Amino acid sequence: MPKPSKSKLSGKVQTVLGPIEPGQLGITHTHEHLLIDLTCYFQMPEEASRRADVHAPLTMDMLGRMEKAWYYNLDNNQLFSVERAIEEVMEFKLNGGNSLVDTTNIGLARDPLALARISRAAGLNVIMGASHYVPVSYPADMSKRSEDAIASQIIRDLTEGVGDTGVRSGVIGEIGVVWPMTPDQRKVLRASARAQVETGAPILIHSGGHNDSPSEILDVLAESGADPKRIIMGHLDFAIQDRKALKRLAKSGCFLEYDIFGIEGSGIEYMGYEMQLMNDVQRLETFEFLIEGGHGDQLLCAQDVCQKRQYTRYGGKGYGHILGSIVPRMRRRGFTQAQIDKILVHNPARALTFA
Repeated sequence: MPKPSKSKLSGKVQTVLGPIEPGQLGITHTHEHLLIDLTCYFQMPEEASRRADVHAPLTMDMLGRMEKAWYYNLDNNQLFSVERAIEEVMEFKLNGGNSLVDTTNIGLARDPLALARISRAAGLNVIMGASHYVPVSYPADMSKRSEDAIASQIIRDLTEGVGDTGVRSGVIGEIGVVWPMTPDQRKVLRASARAQVETGAPILIHSGGHNDSPSEILDVLAESGADPKRIIMGHLDFAIQDRKALKRLAKSGCFLEYDIFGIEGSGIEYMGYEMQLMNDVQRLETFEFLIEGGHGDQLLCAQDVCQKRQYTRYGGKGYGHILGSIVPRMRRRGFTQAQIDKILVHNPARALTFA
């Protein structure tokens, strides 16, 4: 494996424009996408009438059926325009946002140079992902790839840069896990844990939709040396419904990420099952529950903008929903400014700093 660069990165946050001090992050969303290709999820509908949506440009009149059929329309799942990304993310910037993690990684059309352009143009710190997403995005030869080879690639992305771009990843993730976990998923987790040990980078997880999934993921990572306190457990909005399971997870010390703020639909189909999503009120109630239980230092939030239907130009809530809508609601519910700053500023700074 390449020589680790832990000594150089320790205590820093690595953005696409280079390392910065954690205090420079400011208000941070820890799970977003500026550019992404989610057509790995595409399914050709069996019905002729539904095939009209497959190649059609997304329009406002299609949005009503996108909730249950988001994987039928190619355009909805392709965020390819740098200019459009800059326009949309500026709402986050103008509402006071400073930094975000773009968790697009291998298999999702990760675009390091374009992220650097967006970072410069929007005046935002952008942290780029590494490692592999869910199995439907894996390379065809994943079962033949060794754990050593996967770990080496992640370490190279963190210490040298992606491909020949020189732009380095700053987080290992989002590592996609689907319940039940397969051998290849375990292999990716083990390789990612080894990369954390070598570099000190944070790990960010796309949890499977099952109450036991986050804890199982933690166990696999810990067996390969990962530090639970350096792991961001994402998608808890749908991964854990049972508060007893949530409390057990919180006791591990990992960061607890609620990252689908603004998506409140019921009956959203995903990977063969129906997602049980919280709404924004339930997310805030869960924050209150966790803060009361002494876990306020572990909370993170984001919106996971990854489809065109989430853009403001299509009537979505955009990247500015948390700052423009959720934060005022938090204040009305009695969250203190110190608690809000912890979730949006201080916790992300700790979570994203290299050990």
